[in-house]
Amino acid sequence: MIHGFGLGLRPQHYSEMLHSRPALDWLEILSENYLVPGGKPLYFLDRIRELYPMVMHGVSLSIGSTAPLDFAYLAQLKSLARRVQPGWISDHLCWTGVGETNLHDLMPLPYTGEALRHVAARIAQVQDFLGQRIVIENVSSYVTYRSSEMTEWDFIAALAAEADCDLLLDVNNVYVSSVNHGFDARVFLDAIAPARVRQIHLAGHSHQGDFLIDTHDTAVAPPVWDLYRHTAQRFGPIPTMIERDGDIPALPELLAELDSARRLAGMTTVQAA
Repeated sequence: MIHGFGLGLRPQHYSEMLHSRPALDWLEILSENYLVPGGKPLYFLDRIRELYPMVMHGVSLSIGSTAPLDFAYLAQLKSLARRVQPGWISDHLCWTGVGETNLHDLMPLPYTGEALRHVAARIAQVQDFLGQRIVIENVSSYVTYRSSEMTEWDFIAALAAEADCDLLLDVNNVYVSSVNHGFDARVFLDAIAPARVRQIHLAGHSHQGDFLIDTHDTAVAPPVWDLYRHTAQRFGPIPTMIERDGDIPALPELLAELDSARRLAGMTTVQAA
């Protein structure tokens, strides 16, 4: 059972994880890093898995695409899941390319009824193939679509119900998108059913003039901590982690950030849903 506070497992920290065994409740692994036949990544994965429960987080599902689902990739995920026995498998509410072109980015969807039905059907296929409910993360966004018929938060809430999937609530992504598109981040959070949220991400972002970019290469910013306080009040003790992908600091610095999350969560009183 996954609970409490965790970190993303990164190669820079493999040895320290084994030797110092920091006080973590769980770890998140990037699925694509371990879809390999052998070598150092799997060696460390197996050894660290003996110490900590894990969840799997991917970037290649492209659940919002109109291209056929990649069942070869899904078979690799299923095989890795047998090895790791994760608490859950997550990916993003996005599309990542057109045809044979991979944009290497997480592109947002138009929030329409047609897109909702399309994505829900694809999630059902993925869940049937993997034999478990999956967890879908909200992405940060920098564009909107004229065709959208509803807000992002209404789309996500409806999708979770329609597809019977769970949600990974990225608080930094909510904040970044709220600044970029001019909405109230708390309205987004308050629209999501607490029972659907399985995991929370906290991360850093960068300022680019009038907009923000979700870069994951800095510490969690004060406005995101403020929003996390509201998140913890609304959703209660949801497994929470710090996500860092660039300019990765020494492990003690990340552990100190995680302690901040623990303190904030411990100071809150859960609101009635």
